[in-house]
Amino acid sequence: MPHSATALFAKALQQHQQGDLLAAQASYRDILAVAPGHVDALHLLGVSLAQSGRHEEAEPLIARAAGLAPHAAGILNNWGNALLALGRGAEAVDRFYRALTLDPTLADAWFNHGRALLQLELPGPALASLDRALAIRANHIEALAARAKALMGLSQAEEAIAAFDSLLQQAPDHPFGAGARLHLRMQLCDWNGVDAELRDLLGRLRAGQPVAAPFPLLALVDSPEDHRRAARLYMAQHPPEASLGPLPPHDGHPRVRVGYFSSDFHQHATAYLMAETFELHDRTAYEWTAFSIGPAREDAMRSRLRPCFHRFIDVRGMSDRAVAALARELRIDIAIDLNGLTFRARPGIFAARAAPVQASFLGYPGTAGAPFMDYVIADRQVIPAENAAHFDERVVWLPAAYQPNDRRRPSGPVPSRAGCGLPDHDTVFCCFNNTYKITPDVFASWMRILRAVEGSILWLLAGAPRACENLRQQAVAAGVSPHRLVFAERVSPAEHLARHACADLVLDTLPYNAHTTASDALWTGVPVITVAGQSFAARVASSLLTAVGLPELVTASAEEYERLAIELGRSPAQLALLKARLGAARSRCALFDTPRFARELEASYSAMHRRRLAGLPPAPLGLQALD
Repeated sequence: MPHSATALFAKALQQHQQGDLLAAQASYRDILAVAPGHVDALHLLGVSLAQSGRHEEAEPLIARAAGLAPHAAGILNNWGNALLALGRGAEAVDRFYRALTLDPTLADAWFNHGRALLQLELPGPALASLDRALAIRANHIEALAARAKALMGLSQAEEAIAAFDSLLQQAPDHPFGAGARLHLRMQLCDWNGVDAELRDLLGRLRAGQPVAAPFPLLALVDSPEDHRRAARLYMAQHPPEASLGPLPPHDGHPRVRVGYFSSDFHQHATAYLMAETFELHDRTAYEWTAFSIGPAREDAMRSRLRPCFHRFIDVRGMSDRAVAALARELRIDIAIDLNGLTFRARPGIFAARAAPVQASFLGYPGTAGAPFMDYVIADRQVIPAENAAHFDERVVWLPAAYQPNDRRRPSGPVPSRAGCGLPDHDTVFCCFNNTYKITPDVFASWMRILRAVEGSILWLLAGAPRACENLRQQAVAAGVSPHRLVFAERVSPAEHLARHACADLVLDTLPYNAHTTASDALWTGVPVITVAGQSFAARVASSLLTAVGLPELVTASAEEYERLAIELGRSPAQLALLKARLGAARSRCALFDTPRFARELEASYSAMHRRRLAGLPPAPLGLQALD
């Protein structure tokens, strides 16, 4: 090695260690100009570029270094990290495995192998690798956090809570750990001390600490201000890569090009709601592209959805910037994010500015907390004008309910009540929401309702066995026989829809309402009663009931909710009348007029697009109902 290269490397390494990445990168390049095969300069230039978020540039440099030093486990480990950042999980797993065959004592490589398997949604093998990392280094904080996530992926909530306990004992301020642990406790309906835990979490959140990811918070507190705060803190902790720069000019294409980005183009609640809207979209005035960022599940729903689009592209193995670059290449005019800040979210695609107009729709009932989302599509029930200030996006208000529906959803044969474990003649109250939406206050209301309506039953969707047992114990503590709680096992969508006929009245949850589950009930003729909250998630049932023509079932308080439930529970005649009204409304109400919804959604896209073409910034848009 030339003496100048040796001196330069010492300088570059010092700059790198001091955090001056730009200077270090310049020095590494100077070394490579005189010594192109300098393995350490190639490797560390790639590492420094990765630390700067420039993973596309980093990966080939580290790959070259690995080619020159094939037995260097540390280089292979960093190569895997670069591949993982680019979304190339399977290749990353291979590089980590090769590193571990060379040095099985590398705790970081075991950790990275585990997190790569998590990215590939293989939580079982991931857990085994993370356990190996922790066997080598028991205080590996990120491995502890990833282990908790793997257990969540395996639906082992109790074990995941214990893993978060271990994590938070060693790192009390680990981002989002406290919120994830509380969310898991809510899944198990483990409410001992939960009020104090929530007060502590909210105090820390309001002090600017990233203690809870946005989605779990929706079911913990009815506060759009706190939801926005959590979203902004989340985005600050997960800074996406920078934009790709100026967008190409509009090419004058006669059709508006709309791209839907979703992880849920398969049997999932989002697809259940959107399927018919996709089918009814105008293919002459608009060009439709699906960007699938989720698993390639070739089920009946995916087969149904594919023909709805001019293009259906699987981009799950591409980096955020690569997906955004592809959208730009296809000249997408409007990018619609159907995920928001939920599981498998890819906000980096939109941070890179995939399209001139970017909007959030349907998948997440809250703000993204980021400047790169231009619009959120809603209605005036879920986001009243006075709540728009809690959204970083501009609100586009659809004329009726923001939630689409599929009139072609399949339904199976209606079972008997006895076949569902229900009494033939007593009132059956029902809630098929996930258990994390059941709060102590909501459950207390339900118990008061059951005590007041003799012989009535509460029919719930079964969660984990521990959750069911905890709910039974809470019922006993409230003076209600545990036998009055009946748990419905999970069945196919068609069977689930059909068994709604055995219910009399749905009791909604707060602060996270029934969303798809409310539409299912109303479609099958089962009335829903709700309390209108403050946040988007707490107002969805109000929106649906208004659009179906039953606004009188929207209450303003827990007391009013309970009075109405008791009145209806004691009056089979009133319930029969409500069911008859729902049956008659199904063919003419706004909630189930999917052709009209598709046209109004397209009108919102056109309004956003016209504003962009006119050179105007995003602004709130209130659409009028179409004839």
